Amino acid sequence: MIWKRSAVLRFYSVCGLLLQAAASKSKVKGSQGQFPLTQNVTVVEGGTAILTCRVDQNDNTSLQWSNPAQQTLYFDDKKALRDNRIELVRASWHELSISVSDVSLSDEGQYTCSLFTMPVKTSKAYLTVLGVPEKPQISGFSSPVMEGDLMQLTCKTSGSKPAADIRWFKNDKEIKDVKYLKEEDANRKTFTVSSTLDFRVDRSDDGVAVICRVDHESLNATPQVAMQVLEIHYTPSVKIIPSTPFPQEGQPLILTCESKGKPLPEPVLWTKDGGELPDPDRMVVSGRELNILFLNKTDNGTYRCEATNTIGQSSAEYVLIVHDPNALAGQTGPDHALIGGIVAVVVFVTLCSIFLLGRYLARHKGTYLTNEAKGAEDAPDADTAIINAEGSQVNAEEKKEYFI
Repeated sequence: MIWKRSAVLRFYSVCGLLLQAAASKSKVKGSQGQFPLTQNVTVVEGGTAILTCRVDQNDNTSLQWSNPAQQTLYFDDKKALRDNRIELVRASWHELSISVSDVSLSDEGQYTCSLFTMPVKTSKAYLTVLGVPEKPQISGFSSPVMEGDLMQLTCKTSGSKPAADIRWFKNDKEIKDVKYLKEEDANRKTFTVSSTLDFRVDRSDDGVAVICRVDHESLNATPQVAMQVLEIHYTPSVKIIPSTPFPQEGQPLILTCESKGKPLPEPVLWTKDGGELPDPDRMVVSGRELNILFLNKTDNGTYRCEATNTIGQSSAEYVLIVHDPNALAGQTGPDHALIGGIVAVVVFVTLCSIFLLGRYLARHKGTYLTNEAKGAEDAPDADTAIINAEGSQVNAEEKKEYFI
């Protein structure tokens, strides 16, 4: 009974204090310019929210913060609610600021700042609490996957508020054609989101990292990711690489069987013309290499490399033609006959040009001598002969006849 009586006394004392404060403030009620100012606040779950109420003009009127349940948190600098998460930041006639640490989703709502004028003036501040999405998980992958199979991967994350966004990347390239699903959690505050990616795999996907990325405003531009490295099994691919492009008689030759597959094909099988290697002493198989010592014409033929793994089998062929070293040297050396023919043509053309030029000069010189002789027939001296020759040319021009 004693503790009940003391509790009642404390209750009435607090009420009396509040009533006295209200009465005293009513005597000096503020002007029309007195009005509390607040701002909405957004905080990540588990963080700290600062609620601030300011009054530009205040004549010693009390300020109060109350929660969405209309419970008084602080009356001026006096704490009214026993909650260790709520602390006083600043209290003055112009400002009342409080902090709420370790914020939970249940703290979300509308908080009220009251200025105890007559009548009481209030301002609302909405506290938004962001639910942080859990680390995403990728499901649906079972190793290994066979080449050509259809793969379906699902990425899922819970606890986000508002609903998070999920994006897929493959080889650092975003994949757009995906399915998206959003579901409300049991608390009716947060969401579980999932996204499904479908694609058909091939050998180029082996070892590729598929990334699921969760973007949310609570993550401060640092998205959460989940990664799945693909393991694809496929049949071998085979290629034969010779040690030289022109195998010569008497020289060695190495044929390398380059095989790729998963699981790795091991070992490889070498055959010639559909049967076993005919000369094991000269044809030595070492791993993926076929070494042929001292090539000869009998080695000509089709060599086949066959690679097998648990998925399938593949092969490649190489046609060997052993060349005569002398023939190769003749083919690769300069063609002397061609060079000789070109030189002969050049000499012939030069001689013909000289001959034609000589004839041209000789004909013009003969014409001059003939005209000079005509003028010298009856001339007593050389000067008279030249004059007579020129006159003869004029007369000859005059005596031309034209026939139609």
